[in-house]
Amino acid sequence: MAMKKVLTLVFVREPGRILLGMKKRGFGQGRWNGFGGKVEKGESITDGAKRELLEECGVTAKSLNEVGLINFEFVGDPVILEVHVFDTWDYMNSPVETEEMRPQWYGEKEVPFGEMWPDDEYWFPHMLNGKKFEAYYKFEGMDKILDSWIKEKTEQTS
Repeated sequence: MAMKKVLTLVFVREPGRILLGMKKRGFGQGRWNGFGGKVEKGESITDGAKRELLEECGVTAKSLNEVGLINFEFVGDPVILEVHVFDTWDYMNSPVETEEMRPQWYGEKEVPFGEMWPDDEYWFPHMLNGKKFEAYYKFEGMDKILDSWIKEKTEQTS
């Protein structure tokens, strides 16, 4: 059975635009992405997402909406990355550059998919349109998707 590593990914939103960060070091270096990382032991997923957002760009999320769940598999790596995707429209502080990320606002129609992870162009439209989703991507290396699926999640009524 594969091991899982729980990670977060947060996107700060404003009407018509989204905040992305250029990853300056480590996993994903040289790519635009949201802000996030590992959930620490004893920390809730939401608290981990808020902490990573603050550490990576100085923004404090007052609230987060979980919009997606993506499982990533990389050929040759036994660890599955379980990424909880959030957005926030309710935040404090202007974004600032840190040692890890350089934030920049993009119009929703100007998202630089050519400088992002290859899977982003498939699930981003769901997020941008306010649709919750679940997805899976299997990568060979960092650029080649071997297998994938995506589905919209519908709200359950009781």
